[in-house]
Amino acid sequence: MQRIVILGGGPAGYEAALVADELGAAVTIVADEGLGGNSVLWDCVPSKALIVASEAMGWVRTADELGVHIEGLDGVDRTVVDFRKVGNGVLELGANQSRDIERRVLAGRVELVRGRGRISGPHEVTATREDGTEVVLPADYVLIATGSTARVLPFFEPDGERVLVSQQAYGLPEVPEHLIVVGSGATGAEFAHAFRRFGAEVTLVSSRDLILPTEDPDAAAVIENVFERRGMRILRNSRAVSCERRGDDEVVVGLKGGGEVVGSHVLFTVGQVPSVTDIGLEACGIEPGRGGGIEVDGVGRTSVRWVYAAGDVLGGVMLASMAAMQGRTAMWHALGEAVQPIRRDAVVATIFTDPEVATVGMSPEEAIAAGYPVETARLDFRSNPRAKMIHGTDGFVKVHAMVGSGTVVGGVVVSARASDLIQPLAVAVQNRLSVSQLAQTMTVYPSMAGSVAECARMLMVRLDPARR
Repeated sequence: MQRIVILGGGPAGYEAALVADELGAAVTIVADEGLGGNSVLWDCVPSKALIVASEAMGWVRTADELGVHIEGLDGVDRTVVDFRKVGNGVLELGANQSRDIERRVLAGRVELVRGRGRISGPHEVTATREDGTEVVLPADYVLIATGSTARVLPFFEPDGERVLVSQQAYGLPEVPEHLIVVGSGATGAEFAHAFRRFGAEVTLVSSRDLILPTEDPDAAAVIENVFERRGMRILRNSRAVSCERRGDDEVVVGLKGGGEVVGSHVLFTVGQVPSVTDIGLEACGIEPGRGGGIEVDGVGRTSVRWVYAAGDVLGGVMLASMAAMQGRTAMWHALGEAVQPIRRDAVVATIFTDPEVATVGMSPEEAIAAGYPVETARLDFRSNPRAKMIHGTDGFVKVHAMVGSGTVVGGVVVSARASDLIQPLAVAVQNRLSVSQLAQTMTVYPSMAGSVAECARMLMVRLDPARR
């Protein structure tokens, strides 16, 4: 029986444990927080639950446009929000999900050691339990899945009161009067969206000329337009260089070039740092890569053949879904199962703003750089009947396909529930389906998904050699 020790209980760790247990290995997880890790307890689950709560404000505000009136409610503003209850609720939801994961994992033969672990020698892990005692765990294979922590820049120190990182936002006693969000990537955009919906004045500080800098530029432009229509202030090409509290109820964020922005609270969302310290990398001769993460091959194996790594600790693409697949793949490979390297050209991701931004596969620029000439079709939702019904006409569908074969290599959906609508495009990319196969698949009418197929039909015609 192979002995597997997993450092970390996040999506990479617990999914790897499930696979290893199914394959008959003796599995031990060493984790210092509930299973599911940061993703379930503090990040993906609570933040998306927070967004759902904030969108309830939007539903109430737009109900009158649909002819639905709420008696006794004369307008809606931030004073209606019991944010302490909202924050406690989303954290409890995360904790509940963690307990569900733990029950599932421990239903097998997996052992859980609560504490911190480090590689202490060849094929050996030492775990320090919560009570300070140590246990030595022999391991045929070790999986490092220790995740990441919020990046803290030298000029600010989170205090949990007015200077915050994302984990601390749930503990606020009330909706901030004026929230400054520094960082306009996925996390910054999601929190800015949520707190604006709750009624806070929000200033989003972006170091680029367009928010969501790693996303499709047209998608980012749609989100910017929606944010500004809802009253959000976006400071473009503005880099935060200082942060200080002024008095009891103000924070001041200094900007490169001499400007400043004053608010009641500031939330820094400037990325995550792989958690590679104090896990014993030096004991087995592994050095972090240039980006600070652990370098692995296509199946998660490090330079030391009995040590694998998966999830945020690798750096790069930090997604719960990606971490889970990396963890599974590592265990399948370690335990002798046939496995294919993870395809980086088929990754699917969503930003949970309103509308959502979902992407899969390669952008046209990435495809061209890889030597694939592509054609793109775009179809806006403003003509979709279902979108009109739900007042969700902001957004579009894009499909990218190879010239010649018509193979779908990527796509973008910007809409309500784009996280669901991206799935047919994800299936097409993963299975190398042609745009014709996508176009000729029946869809429900009326539905948002109808626009996905219609966009594919537009591209199918465009790629027809007889029409070129």
